[in-house]
Amino acid sequence: MKQNLTKDLIEFSETKLKRPISNKTRLIEILGVVLTAIGKFIFMDYLDWRLLYVTFAILLWGLYVYVRYKREKDVIKYWGFRTDNFKRALKLMLPFGIISILLFLGIGYYQNTINLTWHILPLLITYPIWGSVQQFLIIGLIAGNLNDKKLGKGFIIFITAILFSIVHFPSIWLMIGTFILALFYGYIYLKVKNIYAMGLFHGWLGALFYYTVVNRDPFQEIFLTLIN
Repeated sequence: MKQNLTKDLIEFSETKLKRPISNKTRLIEILGVVLTAIGKFIFMDYLDWRLLYVTFAILLWGLYVYVRYKREKDVIKYWGFRTDNFKRALKLMLPFGIISILLFLGIGYYQNTINLTWHILPLLITYPIWGSVQQFLIIGLIAGNLNDKKLGKGFIIFITAILFSIVHFPSIWLMIGTFILALFYGYIYLKVKNIYAMGLFHGWLGALFYYTVVNRDPFQEIFLTLIN
């Protein structure tokens, strides 16, 4: 217990910024996340420009991270782009991941929606990248900025989960799954900031969720459609 407390204190001191983030910057970041979410409904759901939207969002927010990093070197670790606590984050998330996989397979078996093909393999490689971006936006920028304003952790986690769920409308299964996922990830992030671990789990669990519970093939929808 004493060792865990020491780890928490060390991590807290390491993630404090030398120059506090202004309220204006926090507001701009939150508005940017909201606009990105609105763009999802327009470009992914309505226009069906899935690959274009995802690519643009990754590049745009990647540029933002790079620009902020050039100005403030410590902001990267503050957000959770770090490797020093990667194993600790994985250790905390592993039981949830195992339970989730068993639950996905159980629901898929009951619904007869298990469709595990080789298409899942490319997603297991690429989806964690998009998963990391989503975790950075919803958990890192929304939950992180709200937490720094000293709001209640339970309130922050719940609001973040609601927002994450709404973004995945209209799929009911995705809304339910992402709500539960965000509740857990919000708790983990406020305890151990590590976007890499969260993005990895998001990508792998998300890919498996599609091919077992949702009965959809994102590889077919996004990549093979372009070829055909």
